[in-house]
Order: sequence, then C-alpha cells, then structure tokens
Amino acid sequence: MSRIRPQVRISRRLSTTAGVAVTTATLLTAALSPAAHADTRPSRATAIENAAAALLAHAASLGLTSAENTSVRDVIVDKDGTQHVRYDRTYHQLPVLGGDFVVHLAPDGAYRSADRSTRAPISLASIVPKIASPEAAGLAVNALRAANLGTVLKQVKAKPELIVDALHGTPRLAWRTNAVGLDSLGNPVARTVLTDARTGAQIDAWDSIETAAGDGKSLYSGTVPLQTTPSGSSYQLKDPTRGNTYTGDAQGQTDACILSICISRAPAVLFTDADNHWGSGTTADRASAAVDAQYGTDETWDYYKNVQGRNGIGGDGKGSYNRVHYGSNYNNAFWDDSCFCMTYGDGDGTTFGPLVALDVAGHEMTHGVTSKTAALTYSGESGGLNEATSDVLGTLVEWYANNPSDPGDYLIGEKIVKPGFGHTALRYMDKPSKDGSSADYWSSSVGNLDVHYSSGVANHFAYLLAEGSGPKTINGVSYDSPTYNGSTITGIGRDKLGKIWYRALTVYMTSSTNYKGARTATLNAAKDLYGAGSTEYDTVAAAWSAVNVN
Repeated sequence: MSRIRPQVRISRRLSTTAGVAVTTATLLTAALSPAAHADTRPSRATAIENAAAALLAHAASLGLTSAENTSVRDVIVDKDGTQHVRYDRTYHQLPVLGGDFVVHLAPDGAYRSADRSTRAPISLASIVPKIASPEAAGLAVNALRAANLGTVLKQVKAKPELIVDALHGTPRLAWRTNAVGLDSLGNPVARTVLTDARTGAQIDAWDSIETAAGDGKSLYSGTVPLQTTPSGSSYQLKDPTRGNTYTGDAQGQTDACILSICISRAPAVLFTDADNHWGSGTTADRASAAVDAQYGTDETWDYYKNVQGRNGIGGDGKGSYNRVHYGSNYNNAFWDDSCFCMTYGDGDGTTFGPLVALDVAGHEMTHGVTSKTAALTYSGESGGLNEATSDVLGTLVEWYANNPSDPGDYLIGEKIVKPGFGHTALRYMDKPSKDGSSADYWSSSVGNLDVHYSSGVANHFAYLLAEGSGPKTINGVSYDSPTYNGSTITGIGRDKLGKIWYRALTVYMTSSTNYKGARTATLNAAKDLYGAGSTEYDTVAAAWSAVNVN
C-alpha cells in the first residue's frame, strides 16, 4: 500500500525595458468572493498590468535578465485591492524548476515585495546537454524499476524534458523525466527523475502519481443530495451547478497514460439512472461508489467556493470529473492534472475498501488546487507541505460537510481502512507518530522521509493551531496532542486555520517552500487577516514552535 499518494500553461508579449521579456499568460485565476455592493477592486487584467510594470522596474532585484521570460500562473486580489500575481519563469525558453515567484502590489498598483522560490542568479554557460535524451530516459526507467523492486513492470516508457533546475542549489541544466509503467495488476506506477544534464547524476526523484488513498445512497456518507442532468427519459450523474462535474465508471480498466505519456486512458462511462435515486449504499451496486465520489466533489467545490472564495479547483468555474472502479483491487486514489480528474480504486477488501471517502476526495482535489497555486514540489520538505496541505484542507472539507454519517475529525482515511491495515486511520493529525512512521516534530532529517510521513509536522501544527494541545474529545473522538517544547497551546478554531493556510498557500508559498518558509508564509497570512500581534498571529508562531519549527 503506497499510503494513498494523491496526484498529483498562450501568451502575449509586452513591451519591455531593462532587457526583460515579460509574458502574460491566459491562465486560470481564483474567483473572488461576491461583494454585497459594487466591487471597486482592481480587475485581474489590471493586476497583471501592474505586476508587469513592477517586473520591468524591479528586474534586477527579482533576478530577471534578458535571457528569461515570465508567465502568469495565478492572480489574487484582496478585498482592500492589494494584488498578488504569481509567475513561472523560463530561461532561454527552458522551464525553470524553482523559478516561480509572487509579486505583491499595493491597492494602487505600487510594488511592495516579492516571494521568490530561489534567489540564485541563473546564468548557464550552455543549454546544450552532454547527456542525450535517450540516456536520460534510460536512467529514469532504471530509477522507476528500482523504486518498484519485486514488481514486474510492463509498458515502461519515459519522456525527458530539458529544464533548468534552480530548486537544488546553484542552477544547472537538467533533464526532468517522467517514467511510467504498469504493475502486474495493470495499475499505473510513475516516477519523476531529475538528472544532471552534464554528468548524468541523479539530482532528485519522486512519485508522480500523488495518491492518498436527485439523491444517492453512498457507501460512507449515508443518503446525500445530488444535482444531476436530465437526458431524455433518464438522468446523468453530471452536476450543471458545479461546472458540469460528472462521475463515470472506469470498468476495471487502467491508464496506459501517466502525465504527458499516453497510449490509452481508462474510460469514464457516465453513470445514468432512470429515477434519479442512485446507489444502494452497498458495493453490490456500482453506482454506490459513484455517489460517494460525486458527493465528495460537491462538498469540496462548495468548501472552496463558500469558504475560500475559489470557483472550482482551477479557479475558473470548470468542473473536474471522477472515475470509480479503476483497476483491479486498486488500493489508491489519485488526482491527475493531465485529465483534470479524480480516480478511485475499489481497494483489496482486506486493507482498504473503496477509496471514495469524503476526506480522501477533499485531499486529492486539493492537490489540484496546490498545482494551480504554490505548486509545492513533491519532494523533501516542500513535498511534506504538499501532502499536509491536502490533509489539512481535505479535513476541513469533511468538517464543512457536517455529515452525521461521517462527522468531522482529525483522522485521515478512517472510513476506508480495514482491520488488515493495522491502524484505525491512514494518518492522525493530533499526534502523527501514532501511525508508526510520521514525524511529530521538525528535525534536520525530516525532509528525507516519504512525503506522507514528513507531512506530520505540518499536520500536527494545524491541529494545534485549530484545537490546542493536551487531551480532549471532539465529536466522540479522543485526542491528546503533545508539544515539542512542553508549551500549552490554546487553539483558534478550524475556520481561522483554513483561512490562514489557504492564504499562505495561494499568496506566499512557492514551489520550494520548506518548513521554515511555511512558518513565515502562515505568519504573513495571519498578519494580513488578523493583524500583527493579534492572538491569531501569536498562536501561529506558538504552534510552529510547538512542533520545533522556529
């Protein structure tokens, strides 16, 4: 069991000065909360224009040269008109891993500051690799096989892309290779491998499939309301009120397609029903799992829109889609950016049941939100923060749903685990080490852990920030959260936790943010929302210190 590891850009050129080519991209932007009166905030287009002017004026301090282009990834405009424009970067048209940054502007468009993933200047002697593309592909395939020892892989393929790696020290030319294959059951495996394009040395590697693990009778959430689409004399499990999100049956098939390497993709045969009453609440009816998946999508959409002001996963109002009954006894669920879809396995019945629980849905789709905003690299401490972001916000989706059949808690995946798994949940936020592998506190070696275990530091922080330390019972679940420094923490509540984490993710974090950077990002978010020196600000600082992030 891989611990439910969730999965996890056309432009116009502006005139430039100082030799910097500034490119704006027609990318997706988070929707803003509706105002009760006329909205006088700057528009997205105005924010982009202001940011473009700031890039020209501050090119040197931002480390931009004539060899580099930028493209807009996301735009946030606060209620007071403050603007935050997030950029990706290329160097001689090569993507720069770790080159992303966020420009912060005053309501009048004046430049305030920037958060940069790296401050190292990019200046390469050549962009011609000494290691050829086929050799990089072979090295990545070897790395994929090594990560899956004991498993005979089929249909293994690799696709290298030449990039500049600015994430791992001094910028260098590198191959980013996505290696993919199928295991003995036909389920997908994938690994992204960074290779030095001059020496062939492996720089880093990580799993590419980010996994976790009318009305309808669901497997886990009871009878739930569903918005569907009439079609002739029947109904489609497609929600026109949430971007036409729909759920389909993968019919036990799997993808021969991971990331951008595609042979074929498992189907998503749209579920239909004659009377608009879906499922039976048991696995005997294939529609029951579909009810859970659609309901999870609905609640995640509503949480982000109603609580965080984000209109859909991509911020553009477009719905994703779900595939259930994927593969054979597949013990995973994953979000895939390349199809903008969620995929759920049925589990093996011994360690996991169908992986369509509400917090799993919230977790996985949050990976989509992360990819559209901070794009935290799925490796090292930033990988742990990526996973923790999905745990934290996925948990808040569960609390938001307020479903009596699946009440809110700080347990991850408790509905899907079977006795054969050995624990009552995948992860425990109050004391992450209860799963036997996760870290309660930061140490210099935490970045060497699997990202699902290094996430424990941030999960523990989030629990302490919301609920505080010590023993307590919430919704019938007993918790007892310790602190590294013996301090006593009084929580500020789940709502404020969610507001602070989401703002930190979308405004301040970048692809290389580590735990120290997360402390700074969440303190900046708390200052923006509640003021410097506020109880909320001070509790954020205290909660990080309580998990040894200072």
